Amino acid sequence: MATQQAPAEAFRNMVTSPAKFRLFLLSKLPMAYLAGLRISSLTDERATVTIPYKYLTKNPFGSIYFACLSMAAELSTGVLCMMHVYKSEPPVSMLVVGMDADFTRKAVGVIRFSCEDGRRIQEAVDKAKATGEGQTVTVTSTGTDETGAQVASFRFTWSFKAKSKKQV
Repeated sequence: MATQQAPAEAFRNMVTSPAKFRLFLLSKLPMAYLAGLRISSLTDERATVTIPYKYLTKNPFGSIYFACLSMAAELSTGVLCMMHVYKSEPPVSMLVVGMDADFTRKAVGVIRFSCEDGRRIQEAVDKAKATGEGQTVTVTSTGTDETGAQVASFRFTWSFKAKSKKQV
């Protein structure tokens, strides 16, 4: 666990730096940059991402477009995955292989998506490295508005596979 802690801490420092995170978004996820996604907190177990209601995220019904909500929810799970595979030995690939969502309330204002499944993600990554076989884990991200009311719940299925050391 100590060997994983140093890369996880380095990753957290990188993505919680506003300037570094914005550069990452601009280069790798430009739509997330334009939508104004921000990581508000990140620990080994939990990640919280915010998305504001603004011109670029709105739909014709006066709320945040579902695709923008999906992007924020996915990032709240994906940043945990990225942290747990960051500088991993052997390297581990990650991919979303499924998604399901429920929308329960109109999303206006700043919406917070939180995923608390970091330990389950870490276990799947560790098992993928130990067995050499692909592993999947389904994690949940819950979106709440500024009053604390739930607006949506997303379930993402992530696949992890340790990369072979063979080079052709």
